[in-house]
Amino acid sequence: MAPTHEELTEHLIRLIDIRLLDPLEILVDGHDAIGPLRAVIRERARSWATTIVSGDDRAAVGAVMRAISTLYPGDGPFDPPIDWWRSPLGQAVARRVGHPTAESVSYAVAGAMLGITRQGVHDLVSRDKLARHPEGGVRCASVRDRLLREGTRRG
Repeated sequence: MAPTHEELTEHLIRLIDIRLLDPLEILVDGHDAIGPLRAVIRERARSWATTIVSGDDRAAVGAVMRAISTLYPGDGPFDPPIDWWRSPLGQAVARRVGHPTAESVSYAVAGAMLGITRQGVHDLVSRDKLARHPEGGVRCASVRDRLLREGTRRG
C-alpha cells in the first residue's frame, strides 16, 4: 500500500536524524547549530514527501535519487535489504521509480516491493502478470507498473 504524505514525511525526518544529524551532533559535540538544522529538515521533508508522492515524474525521480544518494552513500550500486522496500520510503520509491539502480530484482525483492510473498511473485510471473527478466528475476518496470495499476484501482 502506498505510504501517506505524513508517513513518508515522518520516515524521512527519522532517517535524516539517524543517518545525518545525530552523527553530526556527535562530531560537533552537541553544538547549538544542530537544533535549527532539525527545524529546516522537518520543513524540507514535507516538501520532499509532497514531490515524491504527488509531484510530476521528473521531479519525483530527482527527489528520490537525491535522498537515496545522500542517505545511502556507497561506491557500489544501491542494494537495500529486503525489509527496506516495506518502509514508507521504499514503498514510495517502488511506485515512483521502481528500483533506482537495477533493471531486474529477485522474486524476494519483487515480493517486498509488492507486499506479497516470493511465491506470490512466482505465481504472477507464471500467469504473465509480471514480466520475467531474461537473465533471471523480475523486470523492475513490471513491478512498478503493477503497483501503479493497483493504486489506480484502489484510489
